[in-house]
Amino acid sequence: MKDLIGLLTAAGSLMNPQSLLMIALGVVVGILAGAMPGVSPSMGVALMVPFTYAMDPSMALVFLAAIYLAANYGGSITAVTINTPGTPSAVVTAFDGYPLSKKGRAGEALGVSLVSSVVGGAVGIIVLILFSGPLARMALKFWPAEYFSLAVLGLSTIASMGGENALKCAISAVLGLLISTVGMDSILGVSRFTFGNVNLFDGFEFIPFLIGLLALSEVFVGVERHDFEAEYAAGAAKAKWPSFAYYWKLRMSMLRASIIGTIVGIFPGAGATIATFISYDVEKRLSKTPEAFGEGVPEGVAAAEAANSSSVGGAMVPMLTLGIPGSATAAVLLGALMIHNLQPGPELFVKHPEIVHRLFAALLIANIVLLILGLAGSRLWINVTRVRKELLYPLIFSFAMIGSYAVNARMWDVFVCLGFGIVGAILKRYGYPLPPLVLGVVLGEMAEVNLRRAVMMAGPTAIFQRPGSVALLVVAALSFLIPIMQARKGKQNASQKA
Repeated sequence: MKDLIGLLTAAGSLMNPQSLLMIALGVVVGILAGAMPGVSPSMGVALMVPFTYAMDPSMALVFLAAIYLAANYGGSITAVTINTPGTPSAVVTAFDGYPLSKKGRAGEALGVSLVSSVVGGAVGIIVLILFSGPLARMALKFWPAEYFSLAVLGLSTIASMGGENALKCAISAVLGLLISTVGMDSILGVSRFTFGNVNLFDGFEFIPFLIGLLALSEVFVGVERHDFEAEYAAGAAKAKWPSFAYYWKLRMSMLRASIIGTIVGIFPGAGATIATFISYDVEKRLSKTPEAFGEGVPEGVAAAEAANSSSVGGAMVPMLTLGIPGSATAAVLLGALMIHNLQPGPELFVKHPEIVHRLFAALLIANIVLLILGLAGSRLWINVTRVRKELLYPLIFSFAMIGSYAVNARMWDVFVCLGFGIVGAILKRYGYPLPPLVLGVVLGEMAEVNLRRAVMMAGPTAIFQRPGSVALLVVAALSFLIPIMQARKGKQNASQKA
């Protein structure tokens, strides 16, 4: 009852022109960022973080969360109209969205994409509201051993969900762990890997590192490939939009995908892309005409987009309650919270419940604003792809440099941004994914510090002395073993057929 009153109070506090304008602005920025090929939700949020420094912490979080929610939908616009997913998770949307567009049914695909995103977002947010509080209260009873095991679970999920690139995912995550060790040891006060450079005593500043790795790397890769063409396809968005009865027929597809997306989003490292693939596969298996998937099936678009958006609420559950980001974008939000001197975790619900309630209310309002702006302007969003990359790349580069310098007003952070931009471009060239690296950096300190605290409290076997820690480690081990067993079984079946 107390949480409900807090939520209603927070919603009332947001019903003013300034707050609503900030939410609407976040939704617009998110849609534009998602619709631009190559600009992921994490990149869009990271580029906007420097503009929130002067904001009230709760309003900054509201603005960034609205961008996150809308960016996941924005990627579907270019996926449907020109077969160029604006975000990685929108790849699955293109499987059936683009064939529908080629058949002259782009309006149907865009309409299903929008409504499914709103439904999925609502389910994810409701789960976030209902379960984040109880989970936070349970987490207050956690010892360092449980937090170490949680970090291991997050890292194991990253490494085990890479498919054929599992080894590269693991290497990327290990690189992130190594980067997290740079700076002063938080327990012993000893400098590590600083090479006498005082700028490294606090490690690498998170935002310049993130902007460089995600945003500048895209610019460098695009320039190297001489990829400067705009992605616009004239007339792609002209079509008749579906009726309510049309959407109602897809309700079960949306609901199933929303539940799957939320559950997958809760697991650290899984993210929206994994959620969309799983939901699409489930919907295809349940369909009476599975062979039609990939040829232009509305259920395919509904499943992909509902899972995509619902994963946002899911990913924020562990971020807010345990301090573990469920996705790369959640990792950016976690960094933004820390910049505003707010520590995600159980104590956030105790010390700053008003900020948590305001975030929940803002997400619900942002979801409604997304529906309104999507219905009003979906035919206009596609125009963002008219921008040629000769203009887009310099804009991204400029924002990256300004944003990096603004963190501490020092050139060192600009150099960090440039350096990690080059590192990110090199990793992309050789097929190493970047999200595991980001999550490795975020989870590295948590894993190290809590392991050492647990050992100091209860000895070398500390992590095996508490049932909760053991259970989490077992789940982490299974997340490694099950994909390996499935891969071996697949190879055996293939060899038998041959």
